[in-house]
Amino acid sequence: MLAVCQQVAAIPVKRTSLPDTHFLEREEVTALFRSLPRQGHLSLRDRTLLLFLYNTGARVQEVADLRIEHLELKPPAKVHLHGKGDKWRTCPLWDETVKHLQALLAQRSASPGEPVFCAPKARPLTRFGIYKIVRRHGASFDTHGPKSRRVSPHLFRHTAACHLLESGVEVNVIRSWLGHVSLDTTNRYAELTLRAKAEALRACELGSDISTVSRARVAWKDDKTLLDWLNSL
Repeated sequence: MLAVCQQVAAIPVKRTSLPDTHFLEREEVTALFRSLPRQGHLSLRDRTLLLFLYNTGARVQEVADLRIEHLELKPPAKVHLHGKGDKWRTCPLWDETVKHLQALLAQRSASPGEPVFCAPKARPLTRFGIYKIVRRHGASFDTHGPKSRRVSPHLFRHTAACHLLESGVEVNVIRSWLGHVSLDTTNRYAELTLRAKAEALRACELGSDISTVSRARVAWKDDKTLLDWLNSL
């Protein structure tokens, strides 16, 4: 059937618009973390998991495959993620993420090869288990309508990319951060940052002297953690 398969593969694919990409606003992220339970034996794990997703923008399978030996929690803290195409990348960790990871790992005596995020009885969380945890805590932030939004682990990836872009991090840095093969994939997030669009619109209003509009200092140049991570590569 090789000849038939070749004929089928040669059929041109109909061009369609890309699906809508959604993300959480900063206020929604803050509200979500405020809503997380602080009591219970799984509360620390769930909070750390969501914080790690937001910090790194990691794919759900990358989080499921994460092992303790992949973490470097001493300054400058970072994590090594095993992504698509059998490629590794390094992502910096916030101080808050490090604090939660240290508290989580202190709850059990584990070897470097064991998973970071576990289900009860020290079983590693699967991608489906991670999805259920995110849905349990994030479902109340779903939106409905023509462009409905469903909170999922991948939504945290979109959210991390958009917030990095809004903070002034350059696109190439975000591309490395998320492990995108093509820069075109990262550039899609520029279409989502309405705040950046609004600022550009105000700068170009009729009657404004564009030449006198002061350019904001690029935020990443003042981020010591990020600069230390870049220098360590």
